[in-house]
Amino acid sequence: MAKAAFNPYTRRQTMVEQDYEIYRYRSTYMNEVELHHHDFYEIYLLLRGGVVYIVVNRIFRMRPGDWMLVSPLELHQARIGADDAYERIVLWVARPYLERLSTPNTSLTRCFDTTVATHTNLLRPDGATGAQLRAAAERLYKQKESRAYGSDLLAQGALVELVIGLNRAAEERSDSRPAGASDEVVDAVLHYINEHFNEPLTLDDLAARFFISKYHLLRKFDAQVGTTVHRYILQKRLINAKQLLAGGVLPNEVCQYCGFGDYANFYRAFKAEYSQTPRQFVQSVRGGEGGVLSLQRKDQRNPE
Repeated sequence: MAKAAFNPYTRRQTMVEQDYEIYRYRSTYMNEVELHHHDFYEIYLLLRGGVVYIVVNRIFRMRPGDWMLVSPLELHQARIGADDAYERIVLWVARPYLERLSTPNTSLTRCFDTTVATHTNLLRPDGATGAQLRAAAERLYKQKESRAYGSDLLAQGALVELVIGLNRAAEERSDSRPAGASDEVVDAVLHYINEHFNEPLTLDDLAARFFISKYHLLRKFDAQVGTTVHRYILQKRLINAKQLLAGGVLPNEVCQYCGFGDYANFYRAFKAEYSQTPRQFVQSVRGGEGGVLSLQRKDQRNPE
């Protein structure tokens, strides 16, 4: 691009298009983005500014030129420095669309697979590779904005080129691969919550189990995870509830499987989080919607 063009910033964080969306943003001030998750793949390129990115329980200090890959349902949060303009390219890709573009020999979703031993959310490619990836992202953005003949196919080609490049970069083994920081106690607490989210869990019980004061645990947990213990437990329960609902489990059974105790608590929490009742969510999934679960959070937090 000869001159960078930026989209008006939107607080929407749900997809309105069926296959993918790409935005280029510049912000001079932003409130901190709360921990959240999406039902689609997110590819994020930092162009300018200072950002600390939290994904699940890992903390990544990003530099301009870094890429962040976030899988569907991964809890994440961007903490933005206030000293400089904040510029980034954000690409959202629906899960079914990326799977359709894949072939038996080439899985475009591999770089998002958290079960791969070398998986990392943060990519820091070398100069030449980084320039190629950024050029592909800018071509994709330009063609997506264009109405010229063939621009839709050129955009799709640029998207495939970009995701192939990211997968190749993710496969490269290097001792300088950026790793996320974490705290041993918080890691243990997170692992316990992830294994026991369907059971009664309280801050007092967790603090006693891991021999730490609840005030110290709250401080360390928020610093690493970006939210409170209570909020994290709630989001884990809701994420698993959505998966069960989408898989055909009845709402009144889901509330028991996910630790809500009774349906009234589950109903209130689900509707407050997604502005949809559990049964409305099931209807939206069965209605197709291109496989994109276009849930909108009640508070319309930022799309990072």
